[in-house]
Amino acid sequence: MSSDFYKSLIENNKAWVKSKLDLDPEFFQKLSKGQSPPLLWIGCADSRVPANEIVGAQPGEVFVHRNIANMVLHTDMNMLSVLDYAVNVLKVQHVIVCGHYGCGGVKAAMGNQSIGLIDNWVRHIKDVYRLHKDELDAIKDETTRFDKFVELNVKEQVFDLAKTSIVQNAWKSGQKLDLHGWVYGLSTGIVKDLGVTVANDSHLDSVYQLNF
Repeated sequence: MSSDFYKSLIENNKAWVKSKLDLDPEFFQKLSKGQSPPLLWIGCADSRVPANEIVGAQPGEVFVHRNIANMVLHTDMNMLSVLDYAVNVLKVQHVIVCGHYGCGGVKAAMGNQSIGLIDNWVRHIKDVYRLHKDELDAIKDETTRFDKFVELNVKEQVFDLAKTSIVQNAWKSGQKLDLHGWVYGLSTGIVKDLGVTVANDSHLDSVYQLNF
């Protein structure tokens, strides 16, 4: 990072603050009093996929967790802590798992090259490929197969999210909580709803009957 770029970050912040205050002089005072976002976003850490900007949300409207390839792992205490706080404290009504086409983590899981420490993380994505190997291997075009793998990975994360004790307990208590799976197109800026919405009025057994 060059010193000029670093300095520009501070200046950009000042300009952003001014733009907000010009619209509402009490913007930051109101924001500092608390948050009640209706949405938890579980997305990829990729710098090209900014959660708030994609959906045109303002500060305070989206609670965010990001990691490599938007994974929902039952051993990831960071993700589970964010989920627990979002569901049980903030009472979010929607959780979106959002992947993106061209995801480097998913791409790495399609090959056998060792990258380093991230190999341990990518192994979980490889499990998704194994579950859908026949369908994916039948796709001859590599780009099409890659895109399909991205979509299947998001769907599996939604299903895994539905099976967490946090979500299960929220549904059992009658809490309104809908889970969704999206994929973002880097080249278009458009999100694709994969149609895997799972809600507390769904038949929960159907979640477990899907082809994992």
